[in-house]
Amino acid sequence: MTATATLASLHPNIRLRIGVGFVQRLLSIMLMPLLVIHLAVLYGPAAAGVLTVLVAAAGIAANFLGGHLADIHGRRPVMVAGELGATLTFALLALANSPWWSSGAATFALFLLNTCCSQLATPAADAMMVDVSTPENRPLVYTINYWSINLAFTVGALLGGFLYDGHFLQLLTGAAVLCLATTAVIWRWISETAPATAKATAKGPAAMLRGYLAVARDRVFLLQMAAAALIAAVEMQIGYYIAVRLAREFPDQTLLGLHVDGVAVLGVLRAVNAALVVALVLAATTLLGRLGDRTRLYGGIALFTAGYMVWGVSDTAWLLIAAAVVLTIGEIASVPIRQALLADLIDPDARTKYMAVYALNARIGLLIAALCVTLGAFLPALGMSLLYGAAGLAALLIYRNLLTIRARQQAEQPPVPAA
Repeated sequence: MTATATLASLHPNIRLRIGVGFVQRLLSIMLMPLLVIHLAVLYGPAAAGVLTVLVAAAGIAANFLGGHLADIHGRRPVMVAGELGATLTFALLALANSPWWSSGAATFALFLLNTCCSQLATPAADAMMVDVSTPENRPLVYTINYWSINLAFTVGALLGGFLYDGHFLQLLTGAAVLCLATTAVIWRWISETAPATAKATAKGPAAMLRGYLAVARDRVFLLQMAAAALIAAVEMQIGYYIAVRLAREFPDQTLLGLHVDGVAVLGVLRAVNAALVVALVLAATTLLGRLGDRTRLYGGIALFTAGYMVWGVSDTAWLLIAAAVVLTIGEIASVPIRQALLADLIDPDARTKYMAVYALNARIGLLIAALCVTLGAFLPALGMSLLYGAAGLAALLIYRNLLTIRARQQAEQPPVPAA
């Protein structure tokens, strides 16, 4: 059965959520870097960096708040509120950067509010995907969603890069129109999916704190966070240590008749990774579907780690490209299984809180990746490559334990049918 045919059999909320999520990520990838660049033009790079940190911190706080509110009031109201807020802030951002009104302070304030609105709804949207999927179809759901994310990344980066100069106002206006359309879709066609028991969650800041403390005491979930942060730390090396190493150490070479340096090769590697994901991930659903979760997870993490180890040490363009192919296949194989495993093991009554906390794994990985730039000044390239291998092996061993826990839980208790 093809991925397209199977997609038609999924819950309508899943299909709508993937479509809405594509638009949301497209706008985020297209516009967020441009807003940072715009602030740098207005206030200078140093001030823009501080303002961006404030926006990121506010986004994290909104993410936690949204996780609590969605457990109390349901997924749909929080998603509608977040998307409506994004619509209004994009419209006001367009106005604040128009011929009729130009305000740097308003641009920053609206950028911060827009980020908060988007992050407020993210845990609810992620939890909804789990609410209406089953353990059997979750690998397919997350495979299609993974493809959608990468397609949005590719298209958004191209549009933002080409249209920023001279078309910033039009981009912001278009974003407001698209957000208004997605708000209407959520309001009209997406149904509520929160478990009835979840809505009985106590209200108030104290109750929210107790809920998140309960998540922080969940040993199985903490194992998932640790494994995800290790993989994120390796994945983000392409923007940190590996980028610095290639820029400084990569010798100029000829690639398909073109003269390339380290920075050019870095761009080629990113493009190969993104293009392969978009081109192969749906076909891989059929090919990899014959393999068990354990095989896909172990093999995928091993290939992903091996590819990054080569990236960390090699100075040969074609070998680096071959490693990009290998690690991309590893990504495609393992990412849907890791996400499905997360969905299977978290408490259904507090899904949005778990999703809000789980989102921090990327920020932890980002911090580790940044520290690796400093560490790379003292360790040789081979040492850094072996460090990636150790992180990948540790993540694989943690997931081995998690698969055993899931198998034991499934043996003790039959799976709960989807809403």
